[in-house]
Amino acid sequence: MSYQIKKFNLQRKAKVFKFLLENFDISMKDAQRWIDKNRISQNGQIINKKNFELFGEVEVSVFTPSTLGLEPIFQTSSFALFDKPSGVLVHPANRLTSYSLTHETKFLFGLESNIIHRIDKETSGLIIVSKNKSCEKEMKQLFENREIKKGYIALVKGRIDKELFIDLPILKNREFSEIKLKVHISEQGKVSQTIIKPLKYYKELNQTLVEAIPKTGRQHQIRVHLFHVKHPIIGDPIYGVDFETADSYLNGKLDKQERIIKTGGSRLMLHASWLEFSYKNKFKLYSKSHIEKLFNLI
Repeated sequence: MSYQIKKFNLQRKAKVFKFLLENFDISMKDAQRWIDKNRISQNGQIINKKNFELFGEVEVSVFTPSTLGLEPIFQTSSFALFDKPSGVLVHPANRLTSYSLTHETKFLFGLESNIIHRIDKETSGLIIVSKNKSCEKEMKQLFENREIKKGYIALVKGRIDKELFIDLPILKNREFSEIKLKVHISEQGKVSQTIIKPLKYYKELNQTLVEAIPKTGRQHQIRVHLFHVKHPIIGDPIYGVDFETADSYLNGKLDKQERIIKTGGSRLMLHASWLEFSYKNKFKLYSKSHIEKLFNLI
């Protein structure tokens, strides 16, 4: 389980905010977050006011990290780099999520560690994890300023034989009744740019291995851009399939064999391959995964 209940029997009244700071090694910001997320109760009643005075039986839901033995492929005293497998969530979806990369990183580096950026559950590849709050703040600022460059490898439908520069604005979808897309191309969207470089064409499959370099950082940017130029990523159950298939996948009803038939793959063939940035030193860090083995091409 992701969370465990810690029980207390208070004989004296204590304000919930002060109680949390005195009994858990957390910051004021974290204490407020715990309160906002309804993780404190008294005599079975949720407490969501920081000045509420606790007394009697108090229960606190505490995140409990666990490990499956996933280790960083590179680390310094400030951050670590993981090569996340496909199928592993970056963050717990809810309190019932038994494992995510967050579980692993907090097990290894403590509750102050944090994952700096996201990739989709089915996307494999590189993820940066800060080991302390100072690094977290500075690294997130680098991402905000677009000072961290990223490269992905994707396997796509059809033949691409020259470099593409896709410059198409992306808008978050607000209406899911007609299309099952989180984002889509729209003139009302935000500027979104991706460079696509062909690496190898597999004639027998009519598929191309490409490097995708996002110049902006929109959600699902590479997936929706490749879909829009008629080269959807192999294994994508949302972009490049019909409404019914996407709906079935999102509701957990699309079985493995049907997915392979509909999308060409049992997973999303997208891998975060390299990262380049300056943080105390200059780094260009590469995934150690063998892409053709990872995508079942050999």
